[in-house]
Amino acid sequence: LPPVRFPADEAPHDDLTEWWYYTGHLHAGRLEYGFELVTFRISRGDQPRIYMAHFAVTDVHRRVFAYAQRTSEADQPQPARGFSFDMGGWRMSGLGGHDHLSASMHDYSVSLDLAATKPPVLEGGDGILSFGPVGTSYYYSRTRMRVTGNITDHGRRLPVAGTAWMDHQWGNFISVLGGGWDWYSLQLDDGSDVMVSVIRNLHQRPVTRYGTFVRPDGSYYPLSAGDIRVRATGEWTSPETGTRYPSGWELSIPRERLRLTIAPALRDQELRTTRTTGVVYWEGDVHLSGTHEGRRVRGEGYVELTGYARPRE
Repeated sequence: LPPVRFPADEAPHDDLTEWWYYTGHLHAGRLEYGFELVTFRISRGDQPRIYMAHFAVTDVHRRVFAYAQRTSEADQPQPARGFSFDMGGWRMSGLGGHDHLSASMHDYSVSLDLAATKPPVLEGGDGILSFGPVGTSYYYSRTRMRVTGNITDHGRRLPVAGTAWMDHQWGNFISVLGGGWDWYSLQLDDGSDVMVSVIRNLHQRPVTRYGTFVRPDGSYYPLSAGDIRVRATGEWTSPETGTRYPSGWELSIPRERLRLTIAPALRDQELRTTRTTGVVYWEGDVHLSGTHEGRRVRGEGYVELTGYARPRE
């Protein structure tokens, strides 16, 4: 397979599956919000190309989780470089680590400018991951992006600043053929970033783990299964779907002398998106505390849990 190239591979590809995925943390004085905005681009043979989008806000002060979803078969004209999407007013565009996001739903809207403070990270070392019979994926991340802009909270417009994480993944793979994954994106206050993914089979047993450790200067190296130790410390059951999710984790990377406790900002951050992607999943804002090389650290992150739900909608 050809290597990842910038800026060419920031643009859409003619593959089965592709997504541009943002999660982040916004601060307005003492108020704290998590956000998720993602655009999926799905191609299946001669069928019309489908675009889907999810937007979610975790309002930590109100202890409210809100989300919305959209789908479209309308063509999305692209700029000469980079990417640009407009899903009925939900906008996403970017080039070279300078991105813009805007989206709205009942009670919440955001308009955000993002600027990468580290170079892109090629997950797996070269940005190419093999999932065996499921297919092969290209995957890069911008693990630390500075965010400025505003959030409108129940009609009140507030200036915000914060940090975001962006994933761009594409390839000829199908992501819903059973099983699932636990995905962690973690940003520490010492400037380090960590991505960990645990892949599970149909019986919910882990079959592999992989990840990346990113140093404060932007250099990074891939993590193998043997580098990663993670276990759930609790459980939460969705009152809407009856799905049981792990809730709270301990994660360690011995070679970095890194030990973290991961706590959800809210236990209920479940998205029931059967109208678009056909799945129910948990994607949530989390808080971090622990030690790294003998020094205390704190941080923010996101955790995604897929494959636990058996949708009833």
